Amino acid sequence: MVSFLEFEKPIAELEARIVELRATASVGDINIDGEIATLESRAAKLLSDTYAKLTPWQKTQVARHAERPHFKDYVAGMFDNFMPLAGDRAFADDQAIIGGFAMLGERKVMVIGHEKGDDTASRVRHNFGMAKPEGYRKAIRLMELADRFGLPVVSLVDTSGAFPGVQAEERGQAEAIARSTEACLKLGVPMIAAVVGEGGSGGAIALAAANRVLMFEHAIYSVISPEGCASILWRTADKASDAATAMQVTAQHLKGLGVIDRIVPEPVGGAHRDPVTAIANLGAAIDAELASLDGLGADALRTDRADKFLAIGA
Repeated sequence: MVSFLEFEKPIAELEARIVELRATASVGDINIDGEIATLESRAAKLLSDTYAKLTPWQKTQVARHAERPHFKDYVAGMFDNFMPLAGDRAFADDQAIIGGFAMLGERKVMVIGHEKGDDTASRVRHNFGMAKPEGYRKAIRLMELADRFGLPVVSLVDTSGAFPGVQAEERGQAEAIARSTEACLKLGVPMIAAVVGEGGSGGAIALAAANRVLMFEHAIYSVISPEGCASILWRTADKASDAATAMQVTAQHLKGLGVIDRIVPEPVGGAHRDPVTAIANLGAAIDAELASLDGLGADALRTDRADKFLAIGA
Protein backbone atom coordinates (compact mmCIF):
# COMPACT_ATOMS: atom_id res chain seq x y z
CA MET A 1 0.00 0.00 0.00
CA VAL A 2 1.23 3.49 -0.86
CA SER A 3 2.54 5.65 1.99
CA PHE A 4 0.73 8.97 1.96
CA LEU A 5 2.37 12.34 2.38
CA GLU A 6 1.01 15.01 4.71
CA PHE A 7 -0.78 16.94 1.95
CA GLU A 8 -2.39 13.72 0.70
CA LYS A 9 -4.49 13.15 3.86
CA PRO A 10 -7.88 13.77 2.13
CA ILE A 11 -6.90 11.22 -0.54
CA ALA A 12 -5.78 8.76 2.13
CA GLU A 13 -9.12 9.06 3.93
CA LEU A 14 -11.08 8.34 0.75
CA GLU A 15 -8.91 5.36 -0.17
CA ALA A 16 -9.18 3.98 3.38
CA ARG A 17 -12.96 4.22 3.09
CA ILE A 18 -12.84 2.34 -0.22
CA VAL A 19 -10.79 -0.42 1.38
CA GLU A 20 -13.32 -0.69 4.23
CA LEU A 21 -16.26 -0.93 1.83
CA ARG A 22 -14.52 -3.61 -0.24
CA ALA A 23 -13.88 -5.62 2.92
CA THR A 24 -17.55 -5.27 3.89
CA ALA A 25 -18.72 -6.31 0.43
CA SER A 26 -16.50 -9.40 0.47
CA VAL A 27 -18.14 -10.86 3.60
CA GLY A 28 -21.75 -9.76 3.17
CA ASP A 29 -24.61 -9.98 0.72
CA ILE A 30 -25.00 -6.20 0.36
CA ASN A 31 -24.28 -4.81 -3.09
CA ILE A 32 -22.32 -1.60 -2.61
CA ASP A 33 -20.45 -1.62 -5.91
CA GLY A 34 -22.08 1.66 -6.89
CA GLU A 35 -20.91 3.44 -3.75
CA ILE A 36 -17.40 2.03 -4.18
CA ALA A 37 -17.29 3.20 -7.80
CA THR A 38 -18.41 6.69 -6.75
CA LEU A 39 -15.71 6.92 -4.09
CA GLU A 40 -13.07 5.63 -6.50
CA SER A 41 -14.05 8.31 -8.98
CA ARG A 42 -13.86 10.98 -6.28
CA ALA A 43 -10.48 9.72 -5.10
CA ALA A 44 -9.06 9.67 -8.63
CA LYS A 45 -10.27 13.22 -9.30
CA LEU A 46 -8.93 14.48 -5.98
CA LEU A 47 -5.57 12.86 -6.69
CA SER A 48 -5.44 14.40 -10.17
CA ASP A 49 -6.47 17.84 -8.93
CA THR A 50 -3.98 17.74 -6.05
CA TYR A 51 -1.02 16.78 -8.23
CA ALA A 52 -1.93 19.33 -10.89
CA LYS A 53 -1.20 22.18 -8.49
CA LEU A 54 1.60 21.01 -6.20
CA THR A 55 3.70 23.69 -4.55
CA PRO A 56 7.52 23.49 -4.81
CA TRP A 57 7.68 22.19 -1.23
CA GLN A 58 5.09 19.50 -1.96
CA LYS A 59 7.08 18.48 -5.04
CA THR A 60 10.14 18.25 -2.80
CA GLN A 61 8.27 15.78 -0.59
CA VAL A 62 7.18 13.74 -3.62
CA ALA A 63 10.75 13.73 -4.99
CA ARG A 64 11.94 12.29 -1.67
CA HIS A 65 9.18 9.71 -1.31
CA ALA A 66 10.75 6.49 -0.04
CA GLU A 67 8.77 4.37 -2.51
CA ARG A 68 9.90 6.18 -5.66
CA PRO A 69 11.88 3.93 -8.01
CA HIS A 70 15.59 3.76 -7.26
CA PHE A 71 18.61 3.07 -9.46
CA LYS A 72 18.24 -0.69 -9.18
CA ASP A 73 14.61 -0.42 -10.30
CA TYR A 74 15.56 1.60 -13.39
CA VAL A 75 18.29 -0.90 -14.23
CA ALA A 76 15.84 -3.79 -13.91
CA GLY A 77 13.02 -2.10 -15.83
CA MET A 78 14.85 -0.07 -18.47
CA PHE A 79 18.11 -1.84 -19.26
CA ASP A 80 19.19 -5.34 -20.23
CA ASN A 81 22.43 -7.22 -19.57
CA PHE A 82 23.63 -4.83 -16.88
CA MET A 83 27.24 -5.58 -15.91
CA PRO A 84 28.22 -3.61 -12.77
CA LEU A 85 31.76 -2.32 -12.49
CA ALA A 86 33.15 -1.64 -9.02
CA GLY A 87 35.81 0.51 -7.41
CA ASP A 88 37.78 3.65 -8.18
CA ARG A 89 41.07 1.70 -8.46
CA ALA A 90 42.53 3.92 -5.76
CA PHE A 91 40.71 3.64 -2.44
CA ALA A 92 37.40 1.74 -2.32
CA ASP A 93 34.09 0.93 -3.95
CA ASP A 94 31.46 3.52 -3.00
CA GLN A 95 28.01 1.93 -3.10
CA ALA A 96 26.28 5.34 -3.22
CA ILE A 97 27.16 5.45 -6.94
CA ILE A 98 26.67 2.36 -9.07
CA GLY A 99 27.49 1.92 -12.74
CA GLY A 100 28.30 -0.48 -15.51
CA PHE A 101 27.72 -1.61 -19.08
CA ALA A 102 24.12 -2.17 -20.17
CA MET A 103 21.80 -2.34 -23.17
CA LEU A 104 19.11 0.30 -23.66
CA GLY A 105 17.00 -1.37 -26.34
CA GLU A 106 19.49 -2.12 -29.12
CA ARG A 107 21.97 0.50 -27.90
CA LYS A 108 25.04 -0.31 -25.77
CA VAL A 109 25.54 2.29 -23.03
CA MET A 110 27.36 3.01 -19.81
CA VAL A 111 24.80 3.69 -17.08
CA ILE A 112 25.83 5.42 -13.84
CA GLY A 113 23.64 6.62 -11.00
CA HIS A 114 22.99 7.22 -7.33
CA GLU A 115 21.39 4.47 -5.26
CA LYS A 116 19.68 5.51 -2.02
CA GLY A 117 18.47 2.07 -0.90
CA ASP A 118 14.91 1.10 0.01
CA ASP A 119 15.14 -0.27 3.55
CA THR A 120 17.28 0.45 6.59
CA ALA A 121 20.06 -2.02 5.76
CA SER A 122 20.36 -1.00 2.10
CA ARG A 123 20.17 2.71 2.92
CA VAL A 124 23.10 2.35 5.30
CA ARG A 125 25.02 0.27 2.73
CA HIS A 126 24.44 2.89 0.01
CA ASN A 127 24.94 5.80 2.45
CA PHE A 128 21.52 7.19 1.46
CA GLY A 129 22.86 8.01 -2.01
CA MET A 130 25.44 10.49 -0.66
CA ALA A 131 28.68 9.70 -2.44
CA LYS A 132 32.22 10.07 -1.12
CA PRO A 133 35.25 10.98 -3.27
CA GLU A 134 35.78 7.36 -4.28
CA GLY A 135 32.26 7.31 -5.70
CA TYR A 136 32.95 10.25 -8.00
CA ARG A 137 36.32 8.79 -8.95
CA LYS A 138 34.56 5.56 -9.87
CA ALA A 139 32.16 7.58 -12.02
CA ILE A 140 35.14 9.26 -13.73
CA ARG A 141 36.70 5.86 -14.41
CA LEU A 142 33.50 4.55 -15.95
CA MET A 143 32.97 7.67 -18.08
CA GLU A 144 36.52 7.43 -19.40
CA LEU A 145 35.97 3.74 -20.12
CA ALA A 146 32.78 4.57 -22.04
CA ASP A 147 34.65 7.23 -24.02
CA ARG A 148 37.37 4.75 -24.90
CA PHE A 149 34.83 2.26 -26.30
CA GLY A 150 32.56 4.86 -27.92
CA LEU A 151 29.57 4.15 -25.68
CA PRO A 152 26.97 6.81 -24.76
CA VAL A 153 26.73 7.62 -21.05
CA VAL A 154 23.39 7.66 -19.23
CA SER A 155 23.34 9.02 -15.67
CA LEU A 156 20.47 8.80 -13.20
CA VAL A 157 20.67 11.47 -10.51
CA ASP A 158 18.99 11.00 -7.12
CA THR A 159 20.93 12.40 -4.19
CA SER A 160 20.45 14.97 -1.47
CA GLY A 161 24.10 15.90 -2.05
CA ALA A 162 27.63 14.62 -1.63
CA PHE A 163 28.55 13.10 1.74
CA PRO A 164 29.51 15.97 4.10
CA GLY A 165 31.67 13.95 6.51
CA VAL A 166 35.19 14.71 7.66
CA GLN A 167 36.54 11.57 5.98
CA ALA A 168 35.21 12.70 2.60
CA GLU A 169 36.80 16.11 2.97
CA GLU A 170 40.10 14.51 3.97
CA ARG A 171 40.04 12.44 0.78
CA GLY A 172 39.36 15.44 -1.48
CA GLN A 173 35.58 15.66 -1.88
CA ALA A 174 35.54 19.01 -3.69
CA GLU A 175 38.34 17.97 -6.05
CA ALA A 176 36.59 14.69 -6.88
CA ILE A 177 33.30 16.47 -7.66
CA ALA A 178 35.09 19.04 -9.83
CA ARG A 179 36.95 16.36 -11.75
CA SER A 180 33.77 14.34 -12.25
CA THR A 181 32.02 17.43 -13.65
CA GLU A 182 35.05 18.02 -15.89
CA ALA A 183 34.94 14.39 -17.06
CA CYS A 184 31.29 14.85 -18.13
CA LEU A 185 32.17 17.97 -20.13
CA LYS A 186 35.19 16.33 -21.80
CA LEU A 187 33.34 13.24 -23.07
CA GLY A 188 33.55 12.61 -26.79
CA VAL A 189 30.40 10.48 -26.66
CA PRO A 190 26.78 11.53 -26.05
CA MET A 191 25.73 11.93 -22.43
CA ILE A 192 22.16 12.05 -21.15
CA ALA A 193 21.45 12.86 -17.48
CA ALA A 194 18.08 12.37 -15.80
CA VAL A 195 17.14 13.79 -12.41
CA VAL A 196 14.76 11.11 -11.15
CA GLY A 197 14.24 12.27 -7.55
CA GLU A 198 16.45 14.76 -5.76
CA GLY A 199 19.21 16.56 -7.59
CA GLY A 200 21.17 18.08 -4.75
CA SER A 201 24.16 20.42 -5.05
CA GLY A 202 27.54 19.38 -6.45
CA GLY A 203 26.70 15.78 -5.71
CA ALA A 204 24.19 15.97 -8.56
CA ILE A 205 25.99 18.17 -11.09
CA ALA A 206 29.01 15.84 -10.91
CA LEU A 207 26.91 13.33 -12.87
CA ALA A 208 24.70 15.79 -14.75
CA ALA A 209 26.93 18.03 -16.90
CA ALA A 210 25.44 16.31 -19.94
CA ASN A 211 24.37 17.13 -23.49
CA ARG A 212 20.76 16.74 -22.43
CA VAL A 213 19.41 17.02 -18.89
CA LEU A 214 15.99 15.47 -18.24
CA MET A 215 13.87 15.74 -15.11
CA PHE A 216 10.87 13.83 -13.89
CA GLU A 217 7.77 15.98 -13.52
CA HIS A 218 7.91 15.93 -9.72
CA ALA A 219 11.69 15.82 -9.24
CA ILE A 220 13.71 18.72 -7.81
CA TYR A 221 17.15 20.09 -8.69
CA SER A 222 18.93 22.73 -6.61
CA VAL A 223 22.27 24.03 -5.40
CA ILE A 224 21.28 23.37 -1.78
CA SER A 225 18.36 21.68 -0.05
CA PRO A 226 15.39 23.90 0.91
CA GLU A 227 16.12 23.14 4.57
CA GLY A 228 19.77 24.13 4.14
CA CYS A 229 18.83 27.35 2.38
CA ALA A 230 16.28 28.20 5.09
CA SER A 231 18.84 27.52 7.83
CA ILE A 232 21.25 29.99 6.20
CA LEU A 233 18.76 32.74 5.35
CA TRP A 234 16.31 32.52 8.23
CA ARG A 235 18.33 30.54 10.79
CA THR A 236 15.56 27.91 10.90
CA ALA A 237 14.65 24.92 8.76
CA ASP A 238 10.99 25.69 9.44
CA LYS A 239 11.12 28.09 6.48
CA ALA A 240 11.97 25.27 4.04
CA SER A 241 8.68 25.73 2.20
CA ASP A 242 9.45 29.41 1.55
CA ALA A 243 12.98 28.50 0.47
CA ALA A 244 11.74 25.87 -2.01
CA THR A 245 9.47 28.45 -3.61
CA ALA A 246 12.16 31.14 -3.78
CA MET A 247 14.81 28.74 -5.15
CA GLN A 248 12.60 27.56 -8.06
CA VAL A 249 13.64 23.94 -7.60
CA THR A 250 10.94 22.31 -9.76
CA ALA A 251 11.27 20.87 -13.25
CA GLN A 252 8.79 23.41 -14.57
CA HIS A 253 10.82 26.37 -13.27
CA LEU A 254 14.13 24.92 -14.43
CA LYS A 255 12.86 24.16 -17.92
CA GLY A 256 11.85 27.80 -18.24
CA LEU A 257 15.30 28.91 -17.07
CA GLY A 258 17.08 26.64 -19.54
CA VAL A 259 18.76 24.58 -16.82
CA ILE A 260 17.11 21.37 -18.06
CA ASP A 261 16.01 20.34 -21.54
CA ARG A 262 13.03 18.03 -21.08
CA ILE A 263 10.39 17.21 -18.49
CA VAL A 264 9.43 13.52 -18.32
CA PRO A 265 5.79 12.98 -17.28
CA GLU A 266 5.00 10.88 -14.24
CA PRO A 267 1.86 8.82 -13.62
CA VAL A 268 -0.87 10.70 -11.75
CA GLY A 269 0.13 10.70 -8.09
CA GLY A 270 3.86 10.40 -8.75
CA ALA A 271 6.30 7.76 -9.95
CA HIS A 272 5.91 5.79 -6.71
CA ARG A 273 2.26 5.01 -7.56
CA ASP A 274 3.08 3.39 -10.91
CA PRO A 275 6.82 2.69 -11.19
CA VAL A 276 6.44 0.56 -14.35
CA THR A 277 4.88 3.43 -16.32
CA ALA A 278 7.33 5.97 -14.89
CA ILE A 279 10.33 3.84 -15.86
CA ALA A 280 8.91 3.25 -19.35
CA ASN A 281 8.38 7.00 -19.82
CA LEU A 282 11.96 7.74 -18.80
CA GLY A 283 13.39 5.00 -21.01
CA ALA A 284 11.55 6.35 -24.05
CA ALA A 285 12.71 9.91 -23.34
CA ILE A 286 16.36 8.88 -22.92
CA ASP A 287 16.26 6.81 -26.11
CA ALA A 288 14.77 9.74 -28.04
CA GLU A 289 17.43 12.15 -26.77
CA LEU A 290 20.24 9.73 -27.62
CA ALA A 291 18.79 9.33 -31.11
CA SER A 292 18.84 13.12 -31.55
CA LEU A 293 22.61 13.10 -30.92
CA ASP A 294 23.40 10.25 -33.31
CA GLY A 295 25.93 11.21 -35.93
CA LEU A 296 27.59 14.01 -33.95
CA GLY A 297 31.36 13.70 -33.64
CA ALA A 298 33.39 14.14 -30.46
CA ASP A 299 34.18 17.82 -31.05
CA ALA A 300 30.56 18.63 -31.90
CA LEU A 301 29.33 16.88 -28.75
CA ARG A 302 31.81 18.78 -26.55
CA THR A 303 30.83 22.08 -28.18
CA ASP A 304 27.13 21.28 -27.78
CA ARG A 305 27.68 20.56 -24.10
CA ALA A 306 29.75 23.68 -23.51
CA ASP A 307 27.27 25.92 -25.35
CA LYS A 308 24.40 24.52 -23.30
CA PHE A 309 25.96 25.35 -19.93
CA LEU A 310 27.47 28.68 -20.97
CA ALA A 311 24.03 29.82 -22.12
CA ILE A 312 22.45 29.30 -18.69
CA GLY A 313 21.79 32.66 -17.08
CA ALA A 314 23.01 34.63 -20.10
